[in-house]
Amino acid sequence: MDDFVRELFTLKGRKAVVTGGSSGIGRTIATALCRAGAEVVVVARRSEPLREAVAGMRADGGAAAWLSADLGERDAVRRLADQVEELHGRTDILVNAAGVNVRPPMDELSEDDWDQTMRTNLDAPFVLGQRLGPKMAAHGWGRIINIASQQAVRAFGNSGAYGVSKAGLTALTRSQAEAWSARGVCANAIAPGFVHTPLNEAVFRDPERTAAMARRTMSGRNSELGDFTGVAVFLASDASAYVTGQTIFVDGGFSST
Repeated sequence: MDDFVRELFTLKGRKAVVTGGSSGIGRTIATALCRAGAEVVVVARRSEPLREAVAGMRADGGAAAWLSADLGERDAVRRLADQVEELHGRTDILVNAAGVNVRPPMDELSEDDWDQTMRTNLDAPFVLGQRLGPKMAAHGWGRIINIASQQAVRAFGNSGAYGVSKAGLTALTRSQAEAWSARGVCANAIAPGFVHTPLNEAVFRDPERTAAMARRTMSGRNSELGDFTGVAVFLASDASAYVTGQTIFVDGGFSST
């Protein structure tokens, strides 16, 4: 049984890029992929959290490196793609976890808010996918995992531009799957439940609202970062070879209530 499971889920020999990999869900997924055997490059803006994340992965015996990039600038995303190719040679797994969560009331949402949100949450995954996806397809194997949101399918909490960007990201996932799945590249999205990350810090400072969100789930609790470890390794591995174009809700049943 151990050999069977290991062969099914191992990422040994795979090379992964995880944007937003210095904190929150991105760091959790990067660490999971690294522990499963992948060589991981984590990407974010700030150098110190990146160093800390990579040091933790290396301390566990993993192979990890980091690159700093502002994913809200398209030229920076293009440079990142060049750097990834120089560092890795090829990329087998792309995880788009970086995001911004600018959510004022809709009537206060500025065009700058909109542009910033779309550039980071939607444009960056598109640009990276365009650079790396066709090369995965040419190689005959690849995995793209986009981190979506509950706001992709329902509006609450001033969804605004954020919700639109995440809905667009699930549509991008389907388009990527349509384009490349026949050549071995599976593209899927993960829609998390309400989880304590830097993007949600303000909400978690309100204990009443936090408890109310937990009550909306079937599991009776809010998400924890560890909830995303298994699904990430599954979607990145050979085990998910016939799963593509899907948005998988890891939310304790929140989306079903």
